[in-house]
Amino acid sequence: MDNTNGRGAAHHMDDGERDDIFGEVPFVDEEFDHDRLEEELRQAAAILDPVPAELRRAAIEAYALHDLDARIAELTFDSLVDAIPVRGAEDVPRMLTFHTGGLTVDVEVTGDGLMGQLLPPQSASIEVLHGPRASAALTADDMGRFACDAPPAGPFALRLRTGGEVVVTEWLRT
Repeated sequence: MDNTNGRGAAHHMDDGERDDIFGEVPFVDEEFDHDRLEEELRQAAAILDPVPAELRRAAIEAYALHDLDARIAELTFDSLVDAIPVRGAEDVPRMLTFHTGGLTVDVEVTGDGLMGQLLPPQSASIEVLHGPRASAALTADDMGRFACDAPPAGPFALRLRTGGEVVVTEWLRT
């Protein structure tokens, strides 16, 4: 019986050097086609465990939204979580406060739209994001006030451009 663990002599090259532990010829990496193996594994994964179309779309949209120069404005107040509810009040506006560095963004979301203010007051261009594209382009006046007649539907974020700075708020669900 040879030292190939049940494999025939045709399945390995015998260069005369045996592995000390198992008595086999060591694996020679130069003969292995890594690119071909990777492609075969990708094809097998695509057939046996494909990425759901919705997940692929969400990943592409998330990547399209990345902005390496943007600062993230963190949510510091949400009336749904932080406020004390008033008994009997209906259709209460949702109050949100975002903060980053020296900039605060106060936003009020109602069934009629949203309005907000930048503190300290400054002019800015603002985009209401619902995916990879902005659904509304707004302008904050010199007092930092802005408004939109359409309420955001589903997850949304705001992208603000103030001077040379870009700020993006955290994503929220309405």
